[in-house]
Amino acid sequence: MKNFIKNQPHWAIAAAVILIGAIYWSLMATDRYVSRAQIVLESPEVSMSSMNISSLLSGTQGSGDLLLLREHLMSVTMLKALQQDLDLRTHYSQDFIDAWSALEDKNAPIEVFHQYMLDHMSIEFDEYAAVLKIEVQAFDPQMAQAIVETLLKEGERHMNSMGQRLAEEQVKFIEKQVATLEERLFEARDNLLTFQNENGLVSPSQTVQAIFTTVSQLQAQRAALAARKTALLDYQSRTSPQVMEITREIRSLDEQINEEQAKLTRESGDALNKTSAEFQTLQLRAEFALELYSNAMVALESTRIEAARKLKQVSILEFPLFPEYSTKPDRLYNFVVLLIFTLFIGAIVHLGRAIVRDHKH
Repeated sequence: MKNFIKNQPHWAIAAAVILIGAIYWSLMATDRYVSRAQIVLESPEVSMSSMNISSLLSGTQGSGDLLLLREHLMSVTMLKALQQDLDLRTHYSQDFIDAWSALEDKNAPIEVFHQYMLDHMSIEFDEYAAVLKIEVQAFDPQMAQAIVETLLKEGERHMNSMGQRLAEEQVKFIEKQVATLEERLFEARDNLLTFQNENGLVSPSQTVQAIFTTVSQLQAQRAALAARKTALLDYQSRTSPQVMEITREIRSLDEQINEEQAKLTRESGDALNKTSAEFQTLQLRAEFALELYSNAMVALESTRIEAARKLKQVSILEFPLFPEYSTKPDRLYNFVVLLIFTLFIGAIVHLGRAIVRDHKH
């Protein structure tokens, strides 16, 4: 044996490593229980044109959200939340756990603890199925299942809070704009009503149109009388009673026409053309304010619906498994890998030593 160790130390070391590995994997390695879950993220698909119960129940999912969720589940922030809820440091540093599997120090730095947990946690994204697969190892089945359940709960809460913060800020901003536009609309409406009451006119534009119609009718009557007067003068004198009667009617129509036209163009402050122009300006302002207010209300409702769409629901395809027996470590697999790797290294060292020995001879 001494000669073997002296002549073939590399094979002696390899045998020692294999023996230690066999003892560790068969007798010393602590059993670990694995809990698994598979999830997708869904959000309600709501549209303004079809806002109903079915649109709220139907949902969409995106790989981007699942990737964000995966990064959060593997973050230090999530680890701190798990530590607060489940006291992972105590669990992974218990005395019955073998030295190579346990957390080396219950009060280890967060960076060391985080790396340790990443070694006992697997969160993979299946791009083809758009599914997030979660796998956690712990030293008793209850803790393994509890960690997965907490991951799902905290992950859903984080995704909702992240989306809702932006949505709430948008809603608050648009609500302020709606309130401002509402005051502007009421002010424009009050100005329009005050103007109508002060001038005693509901619609100056319609009044102007009515005066134009009246003037047109009066001018048509005057034209008819003028034509009749011309026909009478062909065989009657200007002093004849009939011609004088028509002349008086024409003069009366001229006075009435001038009076109606004066209503539109008189230089005093109550000229209808000026009143109509001011009324149209106020009316346009009121209509514009109403349109802005209506658009703002539509934007507000759209933003609220968008806020509802930002709510994420974790849909569980495979609920957190309660493991009934330990599946880690994979003792036979690990020992075979160690055996092959050790023999391979030993063979390389043996070949190297043989080459050196032949070179010396």
